[in-house]
Formats: sequence, structure tokens, C-alpha cells
Amino acid sequence: MARTTTGIDIGSKTVQLLRGQYKGNTFHATHFTAATNEGGDLDGGWEACEPDFKPSTARIGLTGREVNLRYTRVPRVPDWQLRKLMRFEVEEIGDQSGSEVASDFNLLPELPEIEGEDVVVLAMARESLLEEHMHGLAGLGAGLDAFAPNALALYNAWLRYGVIEGDTVLVANIGHENVDVVICRGPDLVFARNLSGGSALFDRAIADRFDISLSQAEGVKKNHASVAPGASFDNASAEKASRACSAPAGQLSSLLQSTLMFCKSQLKIPGFKIDRVMLCGGGAALDGLPEWLQSAMGVPVERFDPFRVVDTSALDAEDAEELERHKLESVVALGLATMGSDPEGYSVEILPAKVRRTREFWGGTAFLVAAGLLAVLFLGWDAWNDSQSLDALREQKGGLASRLRSAEATDRDTRALLEENTELAAISSDLMAALGCGEQIARALEVLDSKLPEEFWLSRLESTWSFDDELGVDRALERPILRIEGRAREGTRSMAQLHETFLASLRDGLPGARLKAAPSADGTRFEVDLTLLAAPEAVEDEEN
Repeated sequence: MARTTTGIDIGSKTVQLLRGQYKGNTFHATHFTAATNEGGDLDGGWEACEPDFKPSTARIGLTGREVNLRYTRVPRVPDWQLRKLMRFEVEEIGDQSGSEVASDFNLLPELPEIEGEDVVVLAMARESLLEEHMHGLAGLGAGLDAFAPNALALYNAWLRYGVIEGDTVLVANIGHENVDVVICRGPDLVFARNLSGGSALFDRAIADRFDISLSQAEGVKKNHASVAPGASFDNASAEKASRACSAPAGQLSSLLQSTLMFCKSQLKIPGFKIDRVMLCGGGAALDGLPEWLQSAMGVPVERFDPFRVVDTSALDAEDAEELERHKLESVVALGLATMGSDPEGYSVEILPAKVRRTREFWGGTAFLVAAGLLAVLFLGWDAWNDSQSLDALREQKGGLASRLRSAEATDRDTRALLEENTELAAISSDLMAALGCGEQIARALEVLDSKLPEEFWLSRLESTWSFDDELGVDRALERPILRIEGRAREGTRSMAQLHETFLASLRDGLPGARLKAAPSADGTRFEVDLTLLAAPEAVEDEEN
């Protein structure tokens, strides 16, 4: 989730503080202030800060000689191993410089020219520089989010608010004493660097040409100088000031082109080139500078104004006017605030050693201590609870043992009854078979004795324990089936009629019997299967 952050850029000439939140694909500015750094140093910059809001969760920009950005190609290794490699490198640099160094790193997006390796950008700053900033921040009663190189803040500003195409762009923030540069290919960061030099080069050149103070030279630069190719001038002083700016403009062009050469050597990409250049920072306001650099570098150059897509509706009228006056100088502050607020931003977070140890304690060690304490308390409670449960279980065990003995006795008696029941069922089945078979034969003989036509006589009478689907006796429930076989006297007329009369007599004399008759084709023989013990047929509903 995005949070509200204050981006603070302490420059040697001006100071910018921009507070807001990145959400909905843009930055929503809530507060802004800018001030002039009369002292020209870090202490003077913090003394000039008098915001009418509390700049809490501050992301502070770093630039200049005491900040170093290094690039290292490493094999693709797990994160823990990469952190170890970077820690060794920082310790080695700190030993060489003889001073304590704070650092952080991040991976560059994958470069198609480099296979099987990652490029790490390692940002380092002297602890003494961070302590000066922390002292100034404490004077405002604000808390630190992190420190970050101005160059990476510039990249975040370009990534979120620039016109991203598929080309390679060099974005330069021209400050008073330093120039922060990033090179991007599409949305991907390729290179970031901070350089010594800036708009002060123009001020010194004009001061030397006119023999005036630097503050006067700055006024002449803003009001009269122009480096636009083919520019016309109203007076000789303007032309003189403009000519004085030609050499610093050439130096600035050389700085930017040297960045490209350094990028090629650091990343070992010899065919790399720039398609266009974007300028911001106070030095970019010099009249004609984009046109001059375009002529010198041979690629399109224009000013970068990210505030065209920034939501400033929450600023009061005075802050909005001030931001409009300082929008070129405030790009880095915007990038810092975006970096701290946007969880998806490209971030490097440099922290003083004391702050880092405190955060690691509260983020890791304190959690482990608390977790251990809770574990001990839980184990103690669990032991007491288990003891109570054990006593209750012992009581339950006595009751359950008694119930078990009773259940086992009942089970034995039940099993004995089941065995006895099985034996009785078998005997009952045999008795039922004998009884059913005998009764069925007796009743059938009684009917045959009285109803058998004189023309018929019996040749066979057989009772079997069997099944027959046509008689309604299922295979699983066999019943006694009586088979009656007989013959007709030769020359008997109306054999079919006599046979049907005989069957009707059987049905009448044996109510509920199931019959199946099979007379021979010539009518001289007949067979009848019947049973009185089939399952009763379902009685159909009279309405159906």
C-alpha cells in the first residue's frame, strides 16, 4: 500500500521539500516548499528549511563527491549470497578509503547484451555525510525513511512521469555544483551516475568575463545570457555574457558524452548509443541550452517537466505558485517522494549504521526474542494444561475400563446368541422346506384327484428346491417347485380346450399359486410347473 512520503533535495543553491503520495498511476502532492541555500553548504541548506508542514517519513537525496555509484557484473546467485558479495566489496572500499561507508544495492533490469550474469548497482555514501543530514533532519522534528542517490530518484521520476518509448534516453538533472545522470532504454534503467559540474560553471565564466561577483553573474545569466545557436542580442553585454557561456556549455556537453563512454566501459556494451536527451534541474533553465546541446550531441534535446502529469490540486495557491517557479529544480524531490511512496518503485535505501541496526533489531531480533518469550510462556501453560488434562483422563480411564468390561461381556453374549440364531435359522429353513414341499404336494394331489380330466393321466410328479423367474422365485430365495407331467389319451378331441380347462381348475383349486404350462405341439403331452410359496405379487392400484 502506498504511503505518504517527503522527498528532500538539499542542493548547494536551492532546497526543495515535496510531500505527497503515489497512487492511481500518478503522484498526489500535498505540500511543497523551496528555499535558497545562502550558505551554499549542507548546514546552510538545512538551516534554510522552514516548511509549514512536518516532513515526516523523509527520503533524502544524496549527490556529490561523497556518494559513489559502482557497477558490478556478477553470476546469477541466490539473494543471500549476493548480499554477502556486496558486503565484502563495501568493506574493502571502506578499508581503502579509511572511513565508514553506508551502502545498499539493487539489480539492474536484465540486459540482452549480457547473458548468464546480473549487473548490480551499488550505492555508497560516507557515514559522516549521513550524520550531517540526520542532524539537520532532527532540527525539523522529522523521521527518516531512507537516503537515496539523486540519480536513482531522477530515474523514478522519468519512469513514472516521462514519455516512455522504445528508444534510449539520457536524463540529466543539472544542479548548481553537480549533474545527476541516468540512461534508460525504454522503461529499464541501464546506467546512473552523479558528476561534478553544473550551472556554477556558467556563473564563474560570466563572473570572470565581467569581473563581478558570482551572485551578480547569476543574475546576468538568468536575464541576458543565451546559448541558442544563431541567437540575436539586444546589447553588447548580453552578447558578451552569452559568449562567456559557450565554454561551460561545451564542458557540460563533454560531461554528458563522457557518461555514455563510461557506461559502455562499465557495462562492457561497446555499441551502445543515445537517441534523445531530457534536461531538468535549475541549470536546464538557461536560455537556448537544449538547442545548443542538440547541435553538439546530434540527438534531440528538450526539457523534462514531470509536473504536467502530477496532481497538485491539494496544494494551496501559494505552494502551487512556488512549485511552478521551481518545477525544474524539484524533479529530484519528486523522484525521492515517489521512490518512498511507490511500493513498485526502483529503490536503493542507504541507512546510517545505527539506524540500520535499530531497524534490523525491531524487524528481526526483537521479533525473535518476543517469539521465544511467547514460546516459553506457551510451553509453561501447555505443561500445566496437560497436567490437568492428564488427571481428567485418568478419571475417564477408570470409568471407560468398567464400561469396556461390560461391553465385552455383552458382546460375548450377543455373539453366542447370533451363533445360536444362525443354527436355528438353518433348522427353520429345513423345516419350512419340508413342510412347504409336503403341503404343496398334498394340496396339488387333492386338486388333481378331483379336477384332472378323464382323458388325461399323470406320468410324473416331482418336487424340487429351485428358482424360476417366471414363477416369481428369485435365485437368492429358492422355494419348492412342483412339476406335473402327463399325457392325453389318443384320439382325444378338443385337446387345447381340455388343457385350458385343466389349468383353470388348478388355479381355482390352488389360490395364490404361480403356474407355468408347456403343452406339446401335437397335444399328447403336457407339463405344468407351479409353486404356492413364491413372494406375493404387488397388488396394483385399482385406479390404474
